[in-house]
Amino acid sequence: MTPLNVRDHGGDGPPLLLLHGAGRSLADWDAVAGLLTAGHRVLAVDLPGHGDSPAISPWTVPTVVRGLARTLDGYGVPQAVVVGHSLGGLIAVEFARARAGRTRAAVNLDGFWWGRPGAYPGAERVGELLRASAGAVAPPGYIEAQVAHCARYGIPADRAEAAARAAVRALPGGEWQTLPQRSAALEMYAELDRLGAPGVTAWLAGVRCPLLLVQAARPHPPAPGREWFDDLHARFARGLAAELAALDAGRPTVTAARIDASHAMLLEDPQAVATLVAGFVRDLPG
Repeated sequence: MTPLNVRDHGGDGPPLLLLHGAGRSLADWDAVAGLLTAGHRVLAVDLPGHGDSPAISPWTVPTVVRGLARTLDGYGVPQAVVVGHSLGGLIAVEFARARAGRTRAAVNLDGFWWGRPGAYPGAERVGELLRASAGAVAPPGYIEAQVAHCARYGIPADRAEAAARAAVRALPGGEWQTLPQRSAALEMYAELDRLGAPGVTAWLAGVRCPLLLVQAARPHPPAPGREWFDDLHARFARGLAAELAALDAGRPTVTAARIDASHAMLLEDPQAVATLVAGFVRDLPG
């Protein structure tokens, strides 16, 4: 496998490996990483097929985990706290499962799929919409539209634009290729369905290292015509909160937390994310 693209933020202290969400890039972590380097060695990675990392086929979680392990090897890091947002949060947990000796702890920032099939009616519609747009070629105004969308979350325009540009590739004629490209994106969503099918509690069984499981406390801003999604998200958020609370109470290695931000937390409130991650790492045993 060709090496993954890495942004080495430097720093000194416990190593952190930062993973981004689906269709995003390591640039999402820039503001957070800058707040972590005072006390940590910080590496951010473009997942396969995202940003400037090469594509893989098929796109599978075990292959991604192997690529991340090689990345740590290349930087001489024997063990790290793996911190992931959204898709990256699920990958962080799977890295901890498959590479227990290399994972001091894992942090999952709002990386929870839609639960067991049928648990949340309407979730299948989300999957259909994601697959319909997977790997799409976006029109010339895509970046501006992304910046306008991020403004609804209070995300500064310069931060939103930099992150949006890093997550796509420019095409002739001013269009943009969203990433990963379609075949890999469909494989990626199939992997997410596989990981989510057991439900959160069963999925986390067998992961022994300390886990910080973080849920976004704010919903997405409401949008006309999307009331069905707002209802689905509210039902899922209530169910997830109850499940995480039970895990926190019943497993000494699990810490559940909520953050006063939406799913776009890395861009929306980098200070809150950095504070939460740094506090968790500081309190780890040993």
